[in-house]
Amino acid sequence: MQNTRLNNLVNAAWTRLGEWFTNPWRHISLVLISLLLGVFLGTAIPTTAGQAANWDVIVAGILVLFTEAVSRIVYGGNRRRKKTTEGVSTASLLSEVVNALKLGLTYSLFVEAFKIGS
Repeated sequence: MQNTRLNNLVNAAWTRLGEWFTNPWRHISLVLISLLLGVFLGTAIPTTAGQAANWDVIVAGILVLFTEAVSRIVYGGNRRRKKTTEGVSTASLLSEVVNALKLGLTYSLFVEAFKIGS
């Protein structure tokens, strides 16, 4: 990319944000918030899709594609990640946050299935 002022501003903001999340408490809280957001979405999505019965199959397919894509990105391949000064990369943080969202979503869908089955 060209070295423009906008590009420099975005790179500086991204670097600062990555350095801000190297603090372990902020890192854990961000992952926990993502997990809880996944639990909320896992409850909200089937409820809203269940109102119109013709969306059930489409929403289920989209959720399966999302979980499989996230699993493929997080767990697949032997990619080398650049480490920051603290040892935590921004790609690693992003993958942890998205994986926590996926875990919360999957957990909540199982809980919803148990509620419907009982």
